[in-house]
Amino acid sequence: MLEHVPHWLGSALKNLRAGPEKLAIAHPELGSFESLDLASTAFANGARIPERFTADGEGISPPLFWTGVPEGTERLALLVEDPDAPAPQPLVHAVVWNLPPHEGQLKEGAIRADGEGSIRGSDVGRNSYLGEGWLPPDPPTGHGPHYYAFQLFALGPGPDLATNPGRGAMIEAMAGRVLAAGLLTGTYSRGEAAPTGLVGAAAPA
Repeated sequence: MLEHVPHWLGSALKNLRAGPEKLAIAHPELGSFESLDLASTAFANGARIPERFTADGEGISPPLFWTGVPEGTERLALLVEDPDAPAPQPLVHAVVWNLPPHEGQLKEGAIRADGEGSIRGSDVGRNSYLGEGWLPPDPPTGHGPHYYAFQLFALGPGPDLATNPGRGAMIEAMAGRVLAAGLLTGTYSRGEAAPTGLVGAAAPA
C-alpha cells in the first residue's frame, strides 16, 4: 500500500515518527521484568529484514526462536510494532496471544489468520489494518529506515483474552504480570541503498 507514496512525500515526512518510547515494551504499567533472548535465523538483531518477509516479497512472517523463559510463565505474547511509522502511535504488524511457554519457536509463515485460534491454544490477533495475521513491512518510499520491534513477553498467571485480540487489549491484560521480555529489531526501507543484512543467529538444537 505505502509503496505508492512518492519519494518526495516520504522524504518530507522523514521526521514524523511515532517514536520508540511508545513501544509496548516501554509502557510503565507493565512494570519491571527480566530479559529473555529473542532472535531469528533470517536476520540479525538490528539488521535488514530480507525482502521475502516484506510487502516487496512474499509477505510472510519471519522465523523466530527464544530461550530463557522463566519458571512460572503461564503463556507468551508476541507484539510486532513499527515505531518509525508517520503516525501518533506505532504501527502494529502482528499480535500473537497465548503462545505455549516452552515451545521455543515460531516457524516461518506461522503468523497468519487463524479465526478463533489454533488447536495448540495460541491466537493470532488484529494488526493496525484490523486484519488477522502478519502485516508485512511496507514503509513509505524515501522515509528512511524503519525499525521493526519484535517484542516477546513471558506472562505469569492472569486473565485470558477474547479471540482476535488487538494491541490495546493485550497491553491491558499484560499489566503487572510480565515476568520477562525479549526484543529483536529488524530494519527495512525503500528509496535508498539497501545494505546487505547480516544473517540471523542459529536456532538451538
